[in-house]
Amino acid sequence: MQAPTARDDWSVWTCDASVVVTAPTDIAAASSIVRNILREVDDACSRFRPDSELARRANAFASGAEASPMLASLVGAALEAARLTDGDVDPTLGSELAGLGYDRDLSTLYVGAELASAPIAMSISQRHSPWRQIALEGNMLTIPRGVQLDLGASAKAAAADLAATTIAAQLGGGVLVSIGGDIATAGSTPAEGWEILVQDTDADPRQQVSLAAGAAMATSSTQKRRWMSGGYLRHHILDPQSGLPATPTWRSVTVAASSCLQANALSTASIVRGFRAVQWLENINIGARFVDLQGRVVATGQWPTPVETLELTGGTR
Repeated sequence: MQAPTARDDWSVWTCDASVVVTAPTDIAAASSIVRNILREVDDACSRFRPDSELARRANAFASGAEASPMLASLVGAALEAARLTDGDVDPTLGSELAGLGYDRDLSTLYVGAELASAPIAMSISQRHSPWRQIALEGNMLTIPRGVQLDLGASAKAAAADLAATTIAAQLGGGVLVSIGGDIATAGSTPAEGWEILVQDTDADPRQQVSLAAGAAMATSSTQKRRWMSGGYLRHHILDPQSGLPATPTWRSVTVAASSCLQANALSTASIVRGFRAVQWLENINIGARFVDLQGRVVATGQWPTPVETLELTGGTR
């Protein structure tokens, strides 16, 4: 018989959030911990709030200033993701995203139905890794003037990691935290493990997998977080070399790793690297699941087998 668990679901940052605990009586306390952490993260680094610490203290950080522990931790996580991926996950793309129309909450932007195939004209052709110019020593943070950070992806993953470890430490038992498809676990697991359905959209192939205690998973997608701007449908994962949306070689990439931050960094970088990402993750023995534009699945590393490949039901988008 399956051991009892309890779950709470809600929406945050235009995505779904969930917390599941192995001790049902802890669900209210666990949910409160997750919500408080997400509130602190939003207060620290939201790109859409002029009163976030990152926005209102931009001038101070240009000269170097002490950041709050939360903001320093989030910037540190973003720089870790950049180093792990040789800059393919770049936290300094805020201005580029705003220039492409992603300058406010995604729920307020128009989302079209089909990806435009015409080239996108931009005034820039190549960027030069400004993330390396960000200095973080302890909580002392320096962000060069004119550089706008976008910590969205790494902050979401770091928040999932922090929430899971905090709940396990404070409440005991086992916990799974999911924020927009970024999943972190801590503590014990149900007897059958954490059962996860891997499927990006209803049109995509699905696979049921089991996560062990402490494992994490993240999915990066070119089919979600999309909006219309200038007659084109954009997606939110930019190629740092051009400042443009990465070529949608993959519908989605899902990565399993020891932390959600690592999983998210590798899945995001895989979207940027396109076909090259398969051999990259294979070489470092990372378990990953790639879904191409035709719905075909490629697996690497220790991704669980058999991999189930199904026909798309909604066509390519």
